[in-house]
Amino acid sequence: MKKKERLSVFDIFKIGVGPSSSHTLGPWRAALHFVNRIEHYAFDRIQIDLYGSLSKTGRGHATDIAIILGLSGYDPEQIDTSKIDDIIHKIRAKERLALLQRSIPFDFSKDIVYNESSLEFHPNGMKLTIWNNFEIQHSETYFSTGGGFIICASESDDESKQHVLPFPIDNGEDLIQHTDMQGQSVSEIVWQNELAFRTRVEVVEGMEKIFRTMQEAVFRGCHSEGELPGGLGVKRRARLLSLKLLDGVKCDNFQNWISAIKNSRYTFSNVNKWVSCFALAVNEENAALGRIVTSPTNGAAGVIPAVLLYHHCFGENIQKDDTLKFLLTAGEIGCIFKKGATISAAEGGCQAEIGVSSAMAAGGLTEILGGSPRQVLMAAEIAMEHHLGLTCDPIGGLVQVPCIERNAMGAMKAITAAHLALSGEPVHAIVKFDTVVQTMWETAQDMNLKYKETAEGGLAIKIPVGLPNC
Repeated sequence: MKKKERLSVFDIFKIGVGPSSSHTLGPWRAALHFVNRIEHYAFDRIQIDLYGSLSKTGRGHATDIAIILGLSGYDPEQIDTSKIDDIIHKIRAKERLALLQRSIPFDFSKDIVYNESSLEFHPNGMKLTIWNNFEIQHSETYFSTGGGFIICASESDDESKQHVLPFPIDNGEDLIQHTDMQGQSVSEIVWQNELAFRTRVEVVEGMEKIFRTMQEAVFRGCHSEGELPGGLGVKRRARLLSLKLLDGVKCDNFQNWISAIKNSRYTFSNVNKWVSCFALAVNEENAALGRIVTSPTNGAAGVIPAVLLYHHCFGENIQKDDTLKFLLTAGEIGCIFKKGATISAAEGGCQAEIGVSSAMAAGGLTEILGGSPRQVLMAAEIAMEHHLGLTCDPIGGLVQVPCIERNAMGAMKAITAAHLALSGEPVHAIVKFDTVVQTMWETAQDMNLKYKETAEGGLAIKIPVGLPNC
């Protein structure tokens, strides 16, 4: 049985840097945690050991870069992403790492070890070890469990730290019981739980920051051109698609751009293209080590912004608090999948990333379109049902092909799922939400390892590329 946690929606929505929440953001956070552990030790060397999926696709996912930035003290939420290349170039050139204001020798080719084996607890394992005069001084093992979550092997679970929520939720049935008894919507129940973690002001301001970061990622992605890093030669497409849809009109800020979109031709074809454009933009930024929001992961970060902007640009009867309601609802659905299944592609394939993000977006959209709590979960179930078994097979170990396009597909499925749920009767549904969560987890366990973010199966071995992790 999977461990039940008391999660906040802010655990699902984290501001970070691409391209991967499990392979970039998680290892980055682990490195920052490790730095706090070693401040009282003398050391003259550090060794980084990567295991399992972190080893197999680590270079393509910038795991090495993320760990070095974390060890150097940079915060993924605050770092100027335009400076990352220069920072890493200087460390490589000088072969020196500034760790806790101490300069120690560091060679990327020798001090980062890509192990063939995996650690038992989770496929995303890493170990950080400091040495002094050829003797080990301290070592910690970490697991990056998806969505930027990390577990330090030396830390035991402390149940006393669990938050006491007014409406504890471990599954969909819990959520429905609360909404029935209180006569409230999904977002109203989740809102009250969030107040156990933060003040009202902190929740509202935090959600506004989350949405603002999503908007900025979409805008940057739709106004950036060129080739994505990594060696695959993938060309950015969102900018050209945006320009074409706006008949060449250029906008110098987000609000002007959104206004131009709202005033553009309103056809099914154009709306469809805009949804895809929004999703592509975010994940092109993600692939370029830009700042995005895990939703619930980096690789699936484009689905929720795309569906939210679809509503803001093309929806009817838009309310001021729609974004807050959407994110609260979507975040809780993500929490349920995290607790009842997984949001790690290395553990469950891409169904755990794009599938979960599509389910989250479907539920969020249904909530703000006036759906009942049962219709919210029906929409989430429909979206996940049609992602079951989706493999994670990144070509070259990069979060680019097929990952970027999958966000566009996940967004469209979410919108379809929401409308199907709103026009249906949940009482007649054959498959229940909790059933699809359990099925996704069982499918994840049955899935062959080569389809779990290892770049050893599927498209990853059908497309010959000269990359180190293919």
